[in-house]
Amino acid sequence: MFKKVFAVLLLYLTVPFIICAETAADTEIHNIAAFSDPARIWGNGIERMIEEAYRMCFITRIIGGRIMNIRIPFAENHERDLLSDTGWEFIDGGKGNPATLWPHINEILDSDAFAHYAQTLSDGREQVIIFDIATQTWQSSRNLFDIARMRAGSYRGLPHRPYVYATGRGIEETDVYNYLYCVGLAGMDCSAFVWHVLTSVTKNGDIDLGRILGRSLGVREGVNPAWYAGTSFFNSRSPYLLGIEDKISKLRPADIILFRGQNGNMAHSAIIQSVDLTKGIVRYLQSTDEAPLRERGVHESFIYFDPANPDISLSDPDLNWTQKRQAPFPGEKASPFSDDGERYRAYGHLGGGKIVRLRQISQIKFL
Repeated sequence: MFKKVFAVLLLYLTVPFIICAETAADTEIHNIAAFSDPARIWGNGIERMIEEAYRMCFITRIIGGRIMNIRIPFAENHERDLLSDTGWEFIDGGKGNPATLWPHINEILDSDAFAHYAQTLSDGREQVIIFDIATQTWQSSRNLFDIARMRAGSYRGLPHRPYVYATGRGIEETDVYNYLYCVGLAGMDCSAFVWHVLTSVTKNGDIDLGRILGRSLGVREGVNPAWYAGTSFFNSRSPYLLGIEDKISKLRPADIILFRGQNGNMAHSAIIQSVDLTKGIVRYLQSTDEAPLRERGVHESFIYFDPANPDISLSDPDLNWTQKRQAPFPGEKASPFSDDGERYRAYGHLGGGKIVRLRQISQIKFL
């Protein structure tokens, strides 16, 4: 019993937003939520500002009688439409932010259509959920052969038609993610998340990042700058970016980690939240679906190093990058890299990964 209570309390301590039914315990819940103030752990500096921007990507809801920590999914246009006759666009093109995405997500989760999905997953019968992203629909197959194939690891899905095995014993957080992504078309890609964090931090320094970088990015009036601040921008020769030596001792919060793709261009970006030279821990944040099921979307990741060797490079294989990389849906082709360390070191002949810093960040005076 104690473990269950502690797990619930811990959940409320780690997320800033509580959405639940009206109960007599609301006051107590809000008192518990007060402990989630990032300043209690990170102080009032840049680490706290980044943490606050990160926590904006989570809410807590009761779904199917269970307390769930819902995160904004990863979403990138045209990533899965190669074999589909019909294309689709994610909300805000995958370039949204918590302020624009949560109203859509909450509307989806409050809908009768989602309630029917949750009920189907709770009817006690094994099944295979077949999504069709292009049409924003799903169906449940009770076919014994479909179920047997999925249980045996014989995956029949396509990029735009993911197959998901379900036990029928109730909806899980991963099921909510699948629905938001495949049916709700809700999420943000890696660079949109990084842009969200950067704009949140610079806003604390009274800097309008979109306005300052608008001309450099070529942003048209009235257009969301996030559409232009993609990973290619962070890898550009923009005067607003500084190249940083990738030794641990040189890293700072809000530095951007870039991961190179096989074509030589940067394919993924993440952002550093903190560097603890005493304990030997780098914490960085990212949005990707190549991760363990429960971590898909916005999530935290860690690098562990020997505090006695702070000048070690991120490219050094002796570093312990703990973030594992897995297929977005079980049964799909796995990532060619087992973890983020392999991904950062990949394509070394083309330059490998790199670190950049936004000049505007270094101009802000933090407490």
